[in-house]
Amino acid sequence: MLKFEGMKIGFALTGSHCTLDEVFEVIQGLVDEGADIVPIMSDVVNTMDTRFGKAEQWRKRCVDICGKEPLCTITDVEPIGPQRALDCLVIAPCTGNTLAKLANSITDSPVLMAAKAQMRNLGPVVLAIATNDGLGGNAKNIGMLLSQKNVFFVPFGQDNPWQKANSLIAHMRKIPETVFFACQRKQIQPILEDFLAQVANG
Repeated sequence: MLKFEGMKIGFALTGSHCTLDEVFEVIQGLVDEGADIVPIMSDVVNTMDTRFGKAEQWRKRCVDICGKEPLCTITDVEPIGPQRALDCLVIAPCTGNTLAKLANSITDSPVLMAAKAQMRNLGPVVLAIATNDGLGGNAKNIGMLLSQKNVFFVPFGQDNPWQKANSLIAHMRKIPETVFFACQRKQIQPILEDFLAQVANG
């Protein structure tokens, strides 16, 4: 039996464009393990072209992997709550901006509305952070969300402590394992992991 067979997982992408390629590999892996992925895109990912790729490229990749168009508006995602549509919601990459708004109950984007809808149903929300101020202005928001019921973190660490001392990024390859534990209402441990050592070890 496939690990995620029969599970409907919302997968919300926010604007850490440098991590999107790795995150799409994770999405493909979840699909290969039987998950029905409901893709959700922030306005930034849906509309912004960067040196890491064009918005249309990311939308097409969503469709190719998930077999469906991404949800890109607040109206698109609002039914997630009343329909109890998801077994789990993943936000990956989860930017500092999204972290801050989520911690302070701000709902002004499709990703945040999806999180609000999932939280309404007391369903698990998995965060894979990618933020340049995780040990700066966003440290308090990470702390708030770590203590919030039904919110689970993908293990994370400092990706470049010498040049970006406040930067934190999740080990994106650990998203599937984190989802597996989150659906049992368990936080994968340890949460803090040496990012550079993980990268060096493949």
